[in-house]
Amino acid sequence: MFVVHEKIPFPRFNFVQEVDVQRERSTGFFEVALDHYFQRAIRPTFRVATDASVHAGATLELLGFHRRPTELALLHTTTRGGRPTEEPSIEVRPARPEELESVVTSFASPPEQLELRRHLEVAWDRPGRQEKLTPLLGFRDGKPVVTALLHRYRSTTGIHGVATQPGARGSGVATALVRRAMAGDLTPEGGSIWLLSEHASLERHLAPLGFGKVASYTVFDLPPDAELSLPPPGPPTPARWRPPRGRTRSP
Repeated sequence: MFVVHEKIPFPRFNFVQEVDVQRERSTGFFEVALDHYFQRAIRPTFRVATDASVHAGATLELLGFHRRPTELALLHTTTRGGRPTEEPSIEVRPARPEELESVVTSFASPPEQLELRRHLEVAWDRPGRQEKLTPLLGFRDGKPVVTALLHRYRSTTGIHGVATQPGARGSGVATALVRRAMAGDLTPEGGSIWLLSEHASLERHLAPLGFGKVASYTVFDLPPDAELSLPPPGPPTPARWRPPRGRTRSP
């Protein structure tokens, strides 16, 4: 599956998911994938299933991609509903429209922020049918320290972009945010809830909430100094196509 966001040409928003391709098809697959992104001057990331064939990762490394040291874990649980859980040291609640800037700046670099804000405003104000986007903010001493995007479609909910401010990491604020996201006023009871985690510590902290790892991925990306270039086309050659010759059929 290719995810492409041409207006935000950064790897976070452009990636190839669930890479698990047979050896005899790998050359064609990677050629198509890279051509798809490079034609748009986009540097994608590749998420290779941990149990995929070894040659998938080896091929990406030959193409200049680097393997990230930490894996990406897909966590899942079933929502329990109920009332929101109050945390004594942190207040977690849906963001207000005037607070969207705090959400955007928490997990997007300056070149990404303007376009990302526009798309979040549209998804927040004018969601699709049976769809709802809820930006969440967690505050400590009146200052935002953690944020995430809660996206619900029917009875399935995804928690995206969990980002904790450096000074608050390791203090449980991300766990508090996820616990709040699972409350009945935000997610329907008995529905599925999913989260992608880049940190093993978050996976451990969420285990008491019922989250378990259902899949894991090795992420490959290009180093900053890698050039997106195509080989020279070579000397010009005659046209390979010729018009048909012979008698012309009369009308």
